Amino acid sequence: MKIVLLTHSINPRGGVVHVLELGRALRDRGHEVVIIAPALPGQRFFRATPCRVELATLRPGGADVAAQVRLRIEALRTHLQARARAERHDVLHAHDGIGANALADLVQQGAIGSYLRTVHHLDRYSDPRLQAWEERSIRGAARVLCVSSVWRERLLAEHGIAAVQVPNGIDLERFSPGPDPADAQVARRHGLAPGAPVVLFVGGIEARKNPLRLLQAFALARRRLPRLQLVIAGGASLLDHGPQVLAFRAAAAAADLQLAEGGAGRGTEPGPAPGPGAAVIVTGPLPDADMPALYRRAAVVAMPSLIEGFGLAALEALACGTPALVARRAPFTEHFAEGDVQWADPLDVDSIATGLLRAIAGGRHGTVAAVCRRFSWSASAERHEALYRAPQPA
Repeated sequence: MKIVLLTHSINPRGGVVHVLELGRALRDRGHEVVIIAPALPGQRFFRATPCRVELATLRPGGADVAAQVRLRIEALRTHLQARARAERHDVLHAHDGIGANALADLVQQGAIGSYLRTVHHLDRYSDPRLQAWEERSIRGAARVLCVSSVWRERLLAEHGIAAVQVPNGIDLERFSPGPDPADAQVARRHGLAPGAPVVLFVGGIEARKNPLRLLQAFALARRRLPRLQLVIAGGASLLDHGPQVLAFRAAAAAADLQLAEGGAGRGTEPGPAPGPGAAVIVTGPLPDADMPALYRRAAVVAMPSLIEGFGLAALEALACGTPALVARRAPFTEHFAEGDVQWADPLDVDSIATGLLRAIAGGRHGTVAAVCRRFSWSASAERHEALYRAPQPA
């Protein structure tokens, strides 16, 4: 089959990783895969892919998030209109509302027949334009997929849509417990103090990931472990998390925690390295190759998220032999048994602090956790392939 996968960004976000790795696995199964994303001239994906890549030319600008989303929809729609006239396809599959709205426009124009949409998690936007686009992107799809049971249930309850669940995978060659000679250099470059225990938080400062309560819990844990460091890794995002970042800075200052910031912001280019040895380090966007080293260097990876699509970072940590602390709520409760991770009530700072200390005291596993072997991109691709070949619902 000729399969077109659409994603909203070239940045290292969970949904973008899903597209790149699913595309690779589908290609390994013999399909022709094209991955399309909007991008400014000169930009490229944060991670290499063997799939054919087409970057829809994105015009700079946009006074607010909704205006930027509109520009991305327009870029993808223009690109797809041209390719629909020039090339055939068997499947058009969007992995977010931006690509799905571009495809919905083409369905409305009669340029294509239908599209599929994967929902990684449902957002509720205060801006009515963003909310309208989100709902249209889901309702207009011929078939909706999701990555966890919690979102399948929410789609049915809130939209009346019976979505098909297809989980993520994990690359056990990329994420492994075996040390790499470059690991120590990566740790030094990002300001990690030699021998200090590290709490790693992946994804940047955004409210749904619960960074403020984690910071408060970290401050409590640091009373027991004075050299403890908190590393906030990544954070490239289309959405504006400025107010949350300001609140995080204020909370760090109130707790008398030295905060060092690298290139926090949008885009994929890493900023200047933060100062060495700070209590809290915000790296900003990172080179993709640094992540396995940071997972291996961490004493615990913390994901006390209030809302999460799948929680892939926790599995990546376990694949690197590093314990993970996660929220005792879906989707984590779908994937993990009691002994797989440390659990915490994401609304209880004391619970998070206790979980961090227990995970650190337990030490690194040194082996790939068994739960990681249940998830593979090849199995995910096989399930996608079956859905692509199945008749679409009327």
